[in-house]
Amino acid sequence: MQTALPKGSKKLMNAWAFYDWANSVYPLVISSAIFPLYFGFLFPKEGAPLHFLGHDFKATALISFVTAFAFLVVAIISPILSGIADFAGNKKRFLQFFCYLGALSCIGMYWFTKENIYFGIICFFFGLIGFWGSLVFYNSYLPDIAFAEQQDGLSARGYSMGYVGSVILLLICLYFILSKEGAEALEMMKLSFLLTGIWWILFSQYAFYYLPKGNKNGAKITKDVLFSGFRELKKVKNELVKHLSLARYLTAFFVYSMAVQTVMLVATYFGEQEINWKDDAGKTQGLIVSILAIQLVAILGAIITAKASNKFGNIKTLIVINAIWAVICIGAYFVTEPIHFYVTACFVGLVMGGIQALSRSTYSKFLPQTQDTTSYFSFYDVAEKIGIVIGMCIYGVIDQSTGSMRNSIVFLTIFFIIGLVLLLRVPKKVLPEK
Repeated sequence: MQTALPKGSKKLMNAWAFYDWANSVYPLVISSAIFPLYFGFLFPKEGAPLHFLGHDFKATALISFVTAFAFLVVAIISPILSGIADFAGNKKRFLQFFCYLGALSCIGMYWFTKENIYFGIICFFFGLIGFWGSLVFYNSYLPDIAFAEQQDGLSARGYSMGYVGSVILLLICLYFILSKEGAEALEMMKLSFLLTGIWWILFSQYAFYYLPKGNKNGAKITKDVLFSGFRELKKVKNELVKHLSLARYLTAFFVYSMAVQTVMLVATYFGEQEINWKDDAGKTQGLIVSILAIQLVAILGAIITAKASNKFGNIKTLIVINAIWAVICIGAYFVTEPIHFYVTACFVGLVMGGIQALSRSTYSKFLPQTQDTTSYFSFYDVAEKIGIVIGMCIYGVIDQSTGSMRNSIVFLTIFFIIGLVLLLRVPKKVLPEK
């Protein structure tokens, strides 16, 4: 029987961070890179509409709606899962459940074909649920296994391991895909789904072996426990009226994050559908190289953003970043050639790398003096997910009704401009603005 490791143990913290190595392959290989390519080859822009649940959909619009519904489910169940994570004595089981749900869904996507559209969409849907559901329990482990002074460094270590692991698998998949052509290349894309699920399950075992079951308190999970997360969210909502700066900042974040997350989720679909690639092989190579470039430039963007916020202040830096995002969305309407897409991708990486980290740290600075930071960040996470639901639905409706993703991207400019205006209304004296 495995002996429980003490809190702060190096081996225990390494095991926790290693789950990032295991699961980060999903958002990069599945969400950002290979699946949008595969889906685009199955259902090209000039192809017939997809008949799904009795309706005809433009393929990219359908994926937008399915993604929105998945995030809606996650937004609803997250407070319930958070309540269980805080209360139950065996959070590892919940982490394992969502890990295996997501990983097996990735493996199931190997059988995603035109003739198997319902099965494929279901696997795509539950892959999203599995990934985001597992993060609720994964993140809740942090204060259990590391002391306060260790948590920032450990969180950064997990992120770094996840980045390295996901890039390694993406490069492996890229090698297999680019070595083939036509139907064989599509088969290698399907193999990438299989490898992602296997990687996720295989490498998570190290984390599962050492992570404790949870903090047992001897109590049963009751109806009150299940809905405690919603009560905490309501309490935070009521507290916002007492903190004008926090309320105004959160409103601005909700609006511009809606657009940021939508762009990040649909960028590859846009590149696959709207760019004049020379041929299918060029499209595959070009899109994956663009995604890798975004990842690398994002690191530089995060460094630049951090330095800018130290010099000019958080709110001023966020205002400038929102303005850049608005220009990128307008410019995207005119992007048609691969070179244009590469340049746009680099600019996206530059602002993507900093806006999420800076938004979260700015939010933490606005928080009132309280020991209950978990509830405030749970509110923040739910707001972000609801924003994704709204953004993806709007994007999908415009894409479906106008037949062009370009119109949808341009429309997102409105949210960046509104977000910028709302940021101007945030009182700055509570932050160390320069």
